[in-house]
Amino acid sequence: MPRIIALANQKGGVGKTTSAINLAAALAANRRVLLLDLDPQGNASTGLGIARAARGAGSYALLTGQKSLADVIQASPVANLSLVAADPDLAGAEVELVGEERREQRLRDALRAPGALAAFDFVFLDCPPSLGLLTLNALVAADGVLVPLQTEFFALEGVSQITQTIERVRRALNPGLGLEGILLTMFDRRNNLSELVAADVRGFFKDKVFETVIPRNIRLSEAPSHGLPVNLYDPRSPGAQAYAKAAEELAGLHA
Repeated sequence: MPRIIALANQKGGVGKTTSAINLAAALAANRRVLLLDLDPQGNASTGLGIARAARGAGSYALLTGQKSLADVIQASPVANLSLVAADPDLAGAEVELVGEERREQRLRDALRAPGALAAFDFVFLDCPPSLGLLTLNALVAADGVLVPLQTEFFALEGVSQITQTIERVRRALNPGLGLEGILLTMFDRRNNLSELVAADVRGFFKDKVFETVIPRNIRLSEAPSHGLPVNLYDPRSPGAQAYAKAAEELAGLHA
C-alpha cells in the first residue's frame, strides 16, 4: 500500500490546497502520486488545470459508491501525478451520507479495494476547511495527517483542535492514524510574528514540524490561475524550491 496522507486544517486560508498540489507535484518527479480533491470548492482540481465542465465523475461518485477508484482517476499536467477531481455534486455528499451505514469509512473502503492503489507510492487527500464528514472520511482512510499551519497567531488556536480530532479518530475509527507533520506556511522573515509563531510551534510539537518553511511568494498565488503547480509555472521561485525541499523531507520519513 502507498502512504496515504490527509492534508487537513479546519481553518481556511492556511495554504492547505496549495501544499497538497505542490507537494504532490514535487514528489511526482520520481514517484507515482495520486491527489484526491475532497473539497467541494474544487480548488485542487482547478489548480491542476481541470476545468469544472471537464471533471465528470470524481470524488462524489467514489464516496457514494457509484464509481470505483479506477473509473474516476484522470491525468494531470504533471507526469506521474494523477487526480480524482471534486465533481459538482460533492457539496451535497455530507448531507446524503449522514444516514448511510459506514458513512465515515466510505473512502477507506474505496481505497482499500484490491489493487485500487497498486499503481501509486503516495496518495494525498485534500480536505475541506472543516471537520465534517468529508474530512472525517479522509482521516479514517489516511495513515497520517499533514497540517499546513499559517505562521500567524490565530492559526495556533486551530492546530490544537485538529490534533484533538486526530486523537479521537485514532481511538474510535483508525488506530493507525498519526500526525505526519506540521508544515509552516506563508512565512515572512520580515515579520517578527512569523518567527515567534514558528518558535512556539516547534517548542510544542518538536520534530513533528518540518524543517522547511514555505515562504510568502507571489508565484505560489499566480500558479493556480494557470492550472499548474509552481514547479512547472516557475521552478526557480522561492515557493517552488521550498516545496521541493519539503517533499524531500516527507519522502525521507518513509524511505
